[in-house]
Amino acid sequence: MAPDVKHQKWWGWGIEGIPSFNYANKPAFAPFVREHIGLDLDTAPVVPHPDFAELDVPQPRISDDDLAAVRGIVGDDNAVTDDEIRIIHWAGRSVRDLIRTRAGDFTRVPDVIAYPGSDEEVQALLAAAVERDWVVIPFGGGTSISGSLNAEDDEQRTVVTVDMGRMNKLLDVDEHSGLARVQAGILGPDLDAALEARGLTMGHVPDSFTYSTLGGWAATRSSGMQSDKYGDIADMVRGLRMARPDGMVTLRDLPSTSSGPSVREMILGSEGRLGIITDVTIQVSPLPEHREVIAYMFPTWDVALRCMHDIARSEVHPTFARISDAAETGFSLATQKAPTSAIKKVSAFGQEKLWDFLRLRGWDTDAMCLSYVCYEGSPKRIAEDKKAVKELVGRHGGIVLGSGPGALYDQKKFDTPYLRDFLLDRGTVGDVSETAAPWSKLAEVHRRVREEAQEAFDRIGRQGFVMCHMSHSYHSGACLYFTFAFTLGDEDKALADYDEVKSSIQQAFMDAGSTLSHHHGVGTEHKPWMAQDLSPAGVDLMKGLFREADPAGNLNPGKVIDVEKR
Repeated sequence: MAPDVKHQKWWGWGIEGIPSFNYANKPAFAPFVREHIGLDLDTAPVVPHPDFAELDVPQPRISDDDLAAVRGIVGDDNAVTDDEIRIIHWAGRSVRDLIRTRAGDFTRVPDVIAYPGSDEEVQALLAAAVERDWVVIPFGGGTSISGSLNAEDDEQRTVVTVDMGRMNKLLDVDEHSGLARVQAGILGPDLDAALEARGLTMGHVPDSFTYSTLGGWAATRSSGMQSDKYGDIADMVRGLRMARPDGMVTLRDLPSTSSGPSVREMILGSEGRLGIITDVTIQVSPLPEHREVIAYMFPTWDVALRCMHDIARSEVHPTFARISDAAETGFSLATQKAPTSAIKKVSAFGQEKLWDFLRLRGWDTDAMCLSYVCYEGSPKRIAEDKKAVKELVGRHGGIVLGSGPGALYDQKKFDTPYLRDFLLDRGTVGDVSETAAPWSKLAEVHRRVREEAQEAFDRIGRQGFVMCHMSHSYHSGACLYFTFAFTLGDEDKALADYDEVKSSIQQAFMDAGSTLSHHHGVGTEHKPWMAQDLSPAGVDLMKGLFREADPAGNLNPGKVIDVEKR
């Protein structure tokens, strides 16, 4: 039996008992899906996930002596070999992971799940791994969609997955400096609640927020929805502690330093290749006095991009500013609930009249793009920022929709993973790929990815759909976040068809001059493009670091880049 640590269900996103995506109250959703990916929700069979008892779970490959060693470090109750717990930890939540898990296609399942309760126990596990030649894989909330949590298929050594869930405490707060020291295994909502009780916020809200951990965010260089104001995780981490086989790396909570190449930067994004992060000192801020999300509409994607660029260069500092392209705008409108109250029916009628008005103004309502901008601060500050953005939006021919549609953004922001499971239940892939590029290249990246994705759909002979939004603005550029979907055909070709589409999108990133991933990390999914992203010489530098830090390949081998073991 596992210790009292929250786990996701073994076959999908979230925990057992949480309702999945429901389209019954969204009348436009089924027609939209039928038109764009050819999936008829009225007739498509729902494939139930298998009964766990019917799965053929590989037996643990661990000697009695090695299991006794793990138990001697973390305690008998915190070293678990139960089949379901091992399957929960065998992979993340990528499309590839879920397809294989639901099919019972397990390759190298971890042999034991260790739940350490202190830095000393984590460090002792790593020391034992080197001494006994184990493979150690760190595990936070299991939300990785890049293959960061899987052992290599042909791994013959004992695999120990280290679940950090017991190390989940807020350790210290320096309110004067705006710093909080927190154990790495804390989940997003628990961290949020602990800080909010002190009137503080970290401001980091990734899509995986509900089930991901602070240590996982740091280990994958995460970014959140509110990064325009609060920054990415790399901007928030001021200090950290990381266990290694030979001791603890301790980076003090300093605002800045020029002490040689940044060890902090080496650790951020290292995905367990250098050690296991045990606690992180993060930058925190007072809770904002007020928060408001306002929706806007633009006539075209190119016009909206130019407006977002102007907002980024202005004196306005929104918490986030994002736009959906025409395809994603259409999808968002299709997920609206049917109006039930008189007020909502009037609002829906008003929306229809607005669309008619925009058509009279010459807008193509199939090309228009929905935008959300979030404002935080004092009422005076929010009023000033809203006025400035309204002027910029108007200058670019856009219109203000108001706070009503804006409130829907907060209500739906964590729904996407549940929709992915809903589609997979119906034999349909829904997945994401994200990148970042300079402002001058964003339009080209968007065009090229859409073209390459469509060509990939044609090659596999499937009707597909791709949509995008721009978010995470920086001085020199922004993130583009693509979502794609298509129905699966032959079960034997499911992963090959998925690879064809996913690889085409990733290669389009490289060809258009953007990065292979903005915030989902590398893992194994993005590893083939590392030399294109960093240059061959840059990859050689990274290989040297990993080889020197982990010569026998005990620390999450196979992730980020391939390194020959000594």
